[in-house]
Amino acid sequence: MKIAFTFLILLFVGNIYGQSNNFKVTLDAGHGDHDFGAVYSGRIEKNIALAIVLKVGRILESYPKVEVIYTRKTDVFIDLVERANIANRADSNIFVSIHCNANKNTAADGTETYVMGMNKIASNLEAAKKENAVITLEKDYKKKYEGFDPNSPETMIGMTLMQEEYLENSISLASKVEDAFALLGKKLRHGGVKQAPFMVLHKAYMPRVLVETGFISNPAEGDLLNSEQGQDDIAKAIANAIIGYKNEYFGDGGTETFEEKPSQILNENPVKTNETPGNN
Repeated sequence: MKIAFTFLILLFVGNIYGQSNNFKVTLDAGHGDHDFGAVYSGRIEKNIALAIVLKVGRILESYPKVEVIYTRKTDVFIDLVERANIANRADSNIFVSIHCNANKNTAADGTETYVMGMNKIASNLEAAKKENAVITLEKDYKKKYEGFDPNSPETMIGMTLMQEEYLENSISLASKVEDAFALLGKKLRHGGVKQAPFMVLHKAYMPRVLVETGFISNPAEGDLLNSEQGQDDIAKAIANAIIGYKNEYFGDGGTETFEEKPSQILNENPVKTNETPGNN
């Protein structure tokens, strides 16, 4: 009897340890339901973001000790703060929000991976401003976000005054995503790591990035994002970057030494276009 009881205790403790030892990734598909995101020539951001997230999730779930949490797996609307809270409640190791970019200048192209922070570059701020404007679709958003106004530069600057505890690791994760995109060659031009005050990143208390997988407004790139093969390639790149980050910081074999790569430096020189980025 005593032996059986001891065995059950050990089994229970082992299960708890096994669960706590998982590398937890929260994947966030931008937009959803009545929030379509960017829409160009039948290409809909909310659908593309969800398709890529589900593909990334399936790849990650094939790895041992990797647990995937989704902010949404269907076409539903999730408040920005709730997306971050889902990751916080799960005690996730990283948070990855996936989107498509857009621009009135349809020649604009390339990926961008953002970390949380303030940057004076107008295009970065405009990207965050448009993304943060999603909160106006939420009920009682002024009360929920304590008067936050997505159109006010003052409130956006105020978001970044608190200490950025996870910036270094966020940049590392973002650089791995951009390096993985670079391996896709001519399929996607990688635009590098950038910094902007995204509300969805601000409220997640862990290393976190927002990935703009390409410009849905660019006819060629938009068709790539909307295709099965394009989504597969992008999903594999993002998943490889996440596993690379896990292996570096959480791998059993200790920390690997990586050569510094160009993408590890925040990109202060955005691609010159005639317009600032459109709806993300």
